[in-house]
This record gives sequence, C-alpha cells and structure tokens, in this order.
Amino acid sequence: MSNEVAERYGGGLFELAKENGTVGEKKLQAQNLLKALQKDPSFIVFLRAVKVTRDEKRAVVDRAFRDVLDADMIRFLKLLIDKDRSYCLKDILKRYIELANMELGVQEATVYSARELKNEDLERIRKALEKKTGKEIVLTNVIDPSLIAGIKVTVGNSVTDITTKRQIDSLKQALLKGGRV
Repeated sequence: MSNEVAERYGGGLFELAKENGTVGEKKLQAQNLLKALQKDPSFIVFLRAVKVTRDEKRAVVDRAFRDVLDADMIRFLKLLIDKDRSYCLKDILKRYIELANMELGVQEATVYSARELKNEDLERIRKALEKKTGKEIVLTNVIDPSLIAGIKVTVGNSVTDITTKRQIDSLKQALLKGGRV
C-alpha cells in the first residue's frame, strides 16, 4: 500500500512541478525536507499523532515551512495531512526525487569507503561515472570502516566493489570450498 501511495502522490507532485516548470526547485526542497526528516523523525510522529487535529497539523506546517518551502509544497503537505497519507511522506519525497532526476538527466551514485575521500578523488570518480552513464552524477560519499580499504560504487542497480573486504570474503569462500585461489 505504501508504494502505491508514494507512486501516486510522488507522481502527482512531479506532474504539478512539471506543469509549473519547477521540477529542479521542488527537487531541492524535497531533498532538504527528506534530510530533515531522516535527521529528526519527530515531525512524522507529530503528523501521525491521533490526538492532534488536522487543523493544528496544518497550522504547524504553515509556521514551520513558510520560509523554506514554496506554496505548492506547503499545500502538498497539507493535502497529505487531509488525506491521512503523511505516514508515507518519506517514500513520497523519495519517489518525487527519482522522477525529477529522470526528468533532469541526473543519476545519483554512492561511493562507500573506509575513510572520507578527498574532493579530488570524488571528482575523478564523478567524471568517470558521467562519462560511463552519459548523465549528470550527484555523488555521495558514505563512510564504512568495515570495508578496510578500496571503494564500492553504486549507481542505480549497478555495483562496482573493489574493496579489501570483498577480496578477503572471496578468498575465504574459495578456501572453504577447497578450491585454489
């Protein structure tokens, strides 16, 4: 049910943004709102609270977001409150961002590394991915000390894993199977 709701409402928001020519602006707003919700999920808890009336929730949305979201996004949040769909807000925002990225020719990619990569290294990776995909790449570096060394890059469903952890795991599997390395 949640995926259907995210698809429907995320798609609706995307169509509205497309009609208004604000796909990029709304994408930025959706990304910022999603980051805030992931950092502090208490707003979702508030929106789902049964003892808080819809009018109170709508008033909080007005006060909290009037300076950071455009009128369409505020109306959209109020619509989710009115239709009792605020429990899907994160998924709706993610779906909107996916649709906006497709429209704007942007591909998100994640580079996992044992330590934070230098800006020059990230830029080289980004350029290589842009050349490979033919799309603008938005790159995120995620730190995962368990990787030991090397990097793992995900672009959509594609994963390139050149980490020491993967090499050790492969070696371990080969030895456990009695095979040669």
